[in-house]
Amino acid sequence: MAPGTCYGASDLDLADRAVDCELPLRRLLPAHLPLFSSPLRRCRQLAEVLHEAPSYDPRLGEMDFGQWELRSWAEVPRTELDAWAAAPLSYAPPGGESVSALRGRVTAFLVERGWPGGADFAAVTHAGVMKILAGHLLGLAEESWFKLNFEYGELTLLEAPDARG
Repeated sequence: MAPGTCYGASDLDLADRAVDCELPLRRLLPAHLPLFSSPLRRCRQLAEVLHEAPSYDPRLGEMDFGQWELRSWAEVPRTELDAWAAAPLSYAPPGGESVSALRGRVTAFLVERGWPGGADFAAVTHAGVMKILAGHLLGLAEESWFKLNFEYGELTLLEAPDARG
């Protein structure tokens, strides 16, 4: 993928070989832990080498950028980018979804798992989804979780505060 290309819901291959990513992650991943994954290929390929029976959930897929998908950010009309910047949570790219819609489906996944406070699990997912997972589990306000940064290939441990805080 060329640098500066917008992609979210596009079903692309993993940038690295999944087996190259596996060993360092497998050492940290308890074998008994259920693993949930985005069904997009770039996550699915890694999930399949990390776990014998991953569960795929479309709610863990990255944000759909609609007509912006697979276009250079420079090609996206300035008026659309300005509209998104003016309302980053509610604006949906043409044919795509808003950050609020993404948040709704990721939060529904967590609520179904009983979080915060539910059983532990591992997830192979995307940066946009990780921001929402972290924000929900840590009780962060929108202006805080929206600015979180998760890098490609990064392993992140999220722990929700217990009932005592």
